[in-house]
Amino acid sequence: MMLIKKTTLAAGAAALAALLIVGCAATDTADTATAAKPDYTKMSSAELAEYLIFEAGGFRLDQPTQEGTTVRERQTQDNLQKICSETRNQPSPEQAGQIIADARASIVYPEGGIQLGDWRKGRELAWSGFGFRVGHNNDDHSNREVGGNCYNCHQMATDRVGGNLGPSLTGYGKSRGNNDATRRFVYEIIYNAHAYFPCTNMPRMGANGLLSQQAIADIMAYVLDPASPVNK
Repeated sequence: MMLIKKTTLAAGAAALAALLIVGCAATDTADTATAAKPDYTKMSSAELAEYLIFEAGGFRLDQPTQEGTTVRERQTQDNLQKICSETRNQPSPEQAGQIIADARASIVYPEGGIQLGDWRKGRELAWSGFGFRVGHNNDDHSNREVGGNCYNCHQMATDRVGGNLGPSLTGYGKSRGNNDATRRFVYEIIYNAHAYFPCTNMPRMGANGLLSQQAIADIMAYVLDPASPVNK
């Protein structure tokens, strides 16, 4: 009887010790996990963005892109983007001057001068958001022309609803005319709008290779051609 009691007590003590050890181990593991988890409240907006994009595992950073780089490279800010982010799109006069100079230096003009293309093609390109998307199904540029997605930010012809992040372009050609100065201005704005508006929200369509010169000419025609619905 005494042997049974001693054995029972020993087994109980051993079980208790095991529970304590497992409990301590579990607590240590939980503490480690808690310590490893980042505290978002202590991050600046820039630090949080860097963490979510490059460390949290939410993006396939090694995925190839249409421009021949990777998602990691595409998501990494260039010098212009860093300045605009750090200044909240309010660069100093010195920074603004350098941005304008760099943007103007980036513009490549068509051989033979700036001419209007086909406004009908420009209409479809202005509406289309196709191009440069990556993920489960990548946009295949060999099957379809990249669009300008202009309607996302601008109201253009009144037969379609546009955005209001950028100025309305309805009647733009009607009010500005189709002359050399206007064509040059519109071409430069589409190619790299930072040449006029440092830290603008408008993408650098030509400078970053998003649109070809022909696509720019077609979109320009949609904006400026008197026959275009934009100018009716």
